Parts: sequence; structure tokens; C-alpha cells
Amino acid sequence: MDVLDLARWQFGITTVYHFLMVPLTIGLSLLVAGMQTAWLRTGERKYLAMTKFWGKLLLINFAMGVVTGIVQEFQFGMAWSAYSRFVGDVFGAPLAMEGLVAFFVESTFLGLWIFGWDRLPKKVHLACAWAFSLATMISAYFILAANSWMQHPVGVVMDDGRPRLTSIWAVLGNSTVLAAFPHTIFGAFAVAASFLVGIAAWHLWRRTEEGAVWRASVKLGTWVGVVAFAGLAVSGDVQGKLMFEQQPMKMAAAEALCHTEQPASFSVFAVGDVARQDCESVKSITVPALLSFLAHNDFSTEVKGIEDLVPEYQEKYGANYPVDPRLGELSGKPIDYVPSLPVTYWGFRLMIGFGGIAVASGLAILWLTRGGRVPRGTWFTWLALGSIATPFLGNSFGWIFTEMGRQPFVVVPNPSGVDGVWMFTARAVSNSTVGEVLTSLVALTLVYGVLACVEVFLVRRYVRAGVAGVLPDGEPDDVGKSDDHLQFAY
Repeated sequence: MDVLDLARWQFGITTVYHFLMVPLTIGLSLLVAGMQTAWLRTGERKYLAMTKFWGKLLLINFAMGVVTGIVQEFQFGMAWSAYSRFVGDVFGAPLAMEGLVAFFVESTFLGLWIFGWDRLPKKVHLACAWAFSLATMISAYFILAANSWMQHPVGVVMDDGRPRLTSIWAVLGNSTVLAAFPHTIFGAFAVAASFLVGIAAWHLWRRTEEGAVWRASVKLGTWVGVVAFAGLAVSGDVQGKLMFEQQPMKMAAAEALCHTEQPASFSVFAVGDVARQDCESVKSITVPALLSFLAHNDFSTEVKGIEDLVPEYQEKYGANYPVDPRLGELSGKPIDYVPSLPVTYWGFRLMIGFGGIAVASGLAILWLTRGGRVPRGTWFTWLALGSIATPFLGNSFGWIFTEMGRQPFVVVPNPSGVDGVWMFTARAVSNSTVGEVLTSLVALTLVYGVLACVEVFLVRRYVRAGVAGVLPDGEPDDVGKSDDHLQFAY
């Protein structure tokens, strides 16, 4: 491997790992604030128990997310210094807003919430929970604004070979971020919902005494998951239409669409080598004209295929890389404008598939535990705990598709934007040696592996302890216990 491949692997590993924590923090923070609100309004002790239990898991996850996220910022200077110099004038504003405003508010109110139990008035303490949860979403917005600029650069002019920011409002109001933000937030709620459902259902199967807590958690998680999946479908449709306009090659790669079609069919499943750009060996199960509708709300819209898009890209952005020793083996070589088709095609379908499995599992668990029932078979534990992983996988495959689908660009050209505002990924890496990047890749992967073990250990410890492990001193032992006997179904 060369420096480019190693740097991409390094950033990919750390980003995917970090994003396992991010959606759970965003979704769970708002749900915990809702639980505490329910306790304050109703006085029911089960809601206090829910707040304490799920809040403890939220804190563990948040701490690990902060630790893993900081490393990414250092990578911009370590492995991607050329990219940092190119986008620095643009990224400075949204990233400063995220760090100095959103993250500062988020951390401050989280600290008040942690140490404010029995010290702050109940309503003030609740306000801290809401402030923290809303700040997490604002923080996500600024990060997504920066990422969306890479996907669709706006609000800049070219000055001495680099984009110079002319309107921060254009960056923050980018059509791409306005679509990506709700999609990301709904994905976060899907993750948090499955987390609630899976753990609570497992506790029901164990026949622990806090039955009311776990049943309320299953119901809350299931219905939040259903709403989140519906939101993902709607926001994903909006993103698809923007992708058709802004990144037609990514649209073609998502379908492994080799030839232009009008109307274009949506491929549900393919058999054969989707990596081949001529599609000679690929047989697909398709829905006629559906891709045309997804692209432009019209069942007769033409969707361009890879074979027609490649010449267009070559004409606009060049057929060969510049002759530059910093490009290594790619210097002067033809530019491959086609992303990895197996990754984009199957990543897109795995994203949708795991999302559907998550909501189906939640509904199944809700049905199986209706009326006080709890299946006794070990298959139920596998269903409950296995369902937790599905939205995490869906989110990960979605981001892999989004980022790898824009290759070979790290900053994708805006078809209707300023000429010259794009950057090839090959030109973005630092002037480092293979040994330097490989050393940091191995070191970071090992550190992240250790952190993963720490998180799993802590989460497992508090999950197994249940409500009893998080009750404050002097709290009655019957907090959250159900008055009804559980019915165990065979």
C-alpha cells in the first residue's frame, strides 16, 4: 500500500469507530431528557429509575465519544495537511462554532446535570438535561455543515488557488446539510431506540424485578424506532434527489448503473460481478421506473450511467492526474472517476436493510411482550441483543457509502458552483512516508481496540446491574417494580 491508501484506511477506521458513539449520544440524550420530564410531571418512580439507568449508559458513551473524536482533528494535520490547507478558510468557521459554542454548552450543561442531582432545583436540573441534548444536535449540525461543503461546495470564491469563504450563511444553509441533518438525527434516534428495546427486552427475559421500567423502555424504544425509520425514508428520499443533481456518479454507483436508462429501474438485488463497469455478468431484480422517480419525482426521468458519465467527468476535470511527484504512483496516470462499485452498491442496500431489520425487530419484541408476556426461549435473547447492532451497522454502511461514493474527490465539484473548487483525494494527503502513516495506523487501531474493550466492559457491567446499580443512596428497593406478575409465554 502507498501513503494514500494507508491514510484513507486510518481515517476510515477512526471515523467509523467514532460514529458508533455519536448517534447513540445524540438519540439517547434526548430520550433521557424525556424520561426525566415524565418523572417530574407524573411523579412515577419508574421514570426516575429509567432516567438514572439510561443516563448512566449515556455518560459512558459520551465520554468515549469525546476521546475518540479528538483524534480525528489531529489527523487533519498528520495525514491530510494538504487538504487542511485547501479547506482551512472554509472549515475554520463551522468547526470553531462547534467547538466554542455547541460543545462548550454541551459539556457545561452535562456537568451540571451529572453533579446537580439533589443540589439544583428539579426544574433547573431538568433544563440542564434538555440544554445538553439540544446542544448535541447543534454540534452535529456544524460538523455536518463542514462535511456537506465537501460534498457540495458553496459560499466561496477561488483566491490564489484556494477557496476563500464569502458567506458563512451559504455554508450553514447548504441544501446538502439541510437534507443530511434530519437524516443523521433520525438515524441517531433509530440507534438509541434499538439500544433501549434490546437491553430492556433482555432484562424482561431475565425476569428481573423492575418489570415496569423495562416494559416502559421497550414501548418507548419501539415507537421512537418506528418514527425514526419513517423519518429516515423521507429524508433519504430528499438526499437521493440532491445526489442526482449534485453527484450523478454517486447515484450511478449506488445502483451499479452502467448504461443510461430512461426510465431507470431500481435494483433491489444483484447477482454477478457488480465491480465490472460494463455490467455484462450482472443480473438484477429490479422495480421498473422507480429509480427515475427517486431521482426526480418523475417516472420517466433519464438517469445517466457510468459509461456516459466518465467522458463528461474527463472533459470537465481532466483525463489524467498532473505530473507531480507528490502524487506518487498516480502522477500522470489516468483518473478513475468510478467509485468502488461493490462498496457503493452493497453499502447502500445494507444501510436500508439493517434499518428495516431494526424496526421490524422492535415491533416483534413489542408484540412478543404484550400483556405481560415474555418468551422463555434463548432465541428471544438473541433477538433482543442482536437487534441492538442493526441500526449501528446501518449508520456505518450509510456513511461508508456517502464518503466512498464521492471518490476520487475529497472535495466534490459543484456542477453549478465556482469553477475550480474541487480537490482530488490523491492531492490531499500529507508529505509523509509509508512507515510514518503505517505506524500511526497501527497505533491508533490498537488504542481504539483497547477503548472498545473498556466501553464494552463498563456498559456490560451497568447493564447487568440493572436499576439497582444506579439507584441513589437511600432510594427504596421497589423503584420501578411492576405490580403485576409476569406471564412467561412458551
